[in-house]
Amino acid sequence: QVQLVESGGGLVQAGGSLRLSCAASGSIFSISAMDWYRQAPGKQRELVAAITSGGTTTYADSVKGRFTISRDNAKNTVYLQMNSLKPEDTAVYYCNAVRVRLGIRDDFWGQGTQVTVSS
Repeated sequence: QVQLVESGGGLVQAGGSLRLSCAASGSIFSISAMDWYRQAPGKQRELVAAITSGGTTTYADSVKGRFTISRDNAKNTVYLQMNSLKPEDTAVYYCNAVRVRLGIRDDFWGQGTQVTVSS
């Protein structure tokens, strides 16, 4: 199993910044990618950013140029730096780890952290 613990959410004014952290523990040696998703009230969960074990990153169009995903392999931690925040970024943000072993994919989720951006 993989355990994920998120931190760093909170309340911020529009235009401000926050940095989310996601610390992974457990059977992390086969993790192929780690992602950040978010879910706003009444909306589906959506992928915000992803980073592979090789460091390749992808972003949702809505956050490109404002958010940056990075990882510290020594600390088994993934970060999401969020700048120029907008009220529409308000959501619960979830960390996700993708593990592939013997061709079988498993997804692991953190508990979520609330990000609220006031206008």
